[in-house]
Amino acid sequence: ATKAPIAKIADRVSGVFVPAVITIAIITIIAWLIAGETVGFSLARGISVLVISCPCALGLATPVAIMVGNGKGAKSGILFKTAASLEATGRTQIVALDKTGTITSGEPKVTDIVPDEKFFEETGNHAGALLAIAASVEAKSEHPLAKAIMDRAKTDEIAVAEVTDFSAVVGNGLTAILAGKMIKAGNLAFVSKFVKVSDDMRAKAVEFSKEGKTPLFFAADDRLCGIIAVADTIKEDSPEAVRQLKNMGIRVVMLTGDNEQTANAIGKQAGVDEVIAGVLPDGKEAVIRKLKKQGRVAMVGDGINDAPALTRADMGIAIGAGSDVAIDAADVVLMKSRLIDVPAAVRLSRATLTNIHENLFWAFFYNVIGIPLAAGLWYPLLGWKLNPMFGAAAMSLSS
Repeated sequence: ATKAPIAKIADRVSGVFVPAVITIAIITIIAWLIAGETVGFSLARGISVLVISCPCALGLATPVAIMVGNGKGAKSGILFKTAASLEATGRTQIVALDKTGTITSGEPKVTDIVPDEKFFEETGNHAGALLAIAASVEAKSEHPLAKAIMDRAKTDEIAVAEVTDFSAVVGNGLTAILAGKMIKAGNLAFVSKFVKVSDDMRAKAVEFSKEGKTPLFFAADDRLCGIIAVADTIKEDSPEAVRQLKNMGIRVVMLTGDNEQTANAIGKQAGVDEVIAGVLPDGKEAVIRKLKKQGRVAMVGDGINDAPALTRADMGIAIGAGSDVAIDAADVVLMKSRLIDVPAAVRLSRATLTNIHENLFWAFFYNVIGIPLAAGLWYPLLGWKLNPMFGAAAMSLSS
């Protein structure tokens, strides 16, 4: 495992400690001989210095605490890949959360189907006709919202037609040819480039967004077909996880590709400090770079698109149920896929660091008190001298 910075410091101190103690022991023997004491007395003081000093305590202070911290984390489903990640997690100042699959369940559902009545005036089942178009064009997409539409089409027993010339525009929408018509599907900004969207439809989309739903627009050639609203439910533990992080003094930021109104609705439900909306998959890494200028950043995500941001952040935390790429890119993996484990990881890291500091304090404190006593510093004033056997016992007990 990669050594944490504090472990490297402890190793250096331990490396210097032994030659320093030997030097002190030699100086002690010479000093007592010069002071007129016998050779036996002088040697006893030097030997006492050697046997009471405890580099073991300094050497054990950090690795034992890290070992226990890693073990406690593993039992709770929190995997710290390195000792450095265990130490650094507790120093996090800003936590950036991906929305889909992290704050939300990542399993969106179709909530509303709003067809354009004029477009489907020759069709009896307007909603079914819009869903048929949507399912046909989304069938080749791997986006979670596309899956929601396909699930609804399957539930409603809607037939899916074959499309050609399928093309995806990352973060915006997609196009395909269905029954000789060019179909465009995606957000308002994308679809409105090709067709005119009425004020009523725009108002409906705004209404959906305020409710935390994502409105998807569908158009055929130069006419709008309608809107399908999809919503992703927040995980039960997300608001509590965010609250705990904020109580620790950590700023919580949510990243999403959703429009600002939908993002703000989800962000409000989760209780985050800041919402950054309209972030394209390749833009998350740039956002993390900006956040790093404000403090130490931990990025929490689950998808392939989160991997660059997880790598860029000071600490990458992956949801265990996410993609293999995200897990490989992260420093910490939440095996139980619970957002509540993020504050738990921070608490565990801080507790481990506190334990390390306490261990180092007692190791130094013991040596600072024990070595002068063994050297006979108090002998001229109080008559105190230490038997080397008691020094050896004290050394063992100190570890």
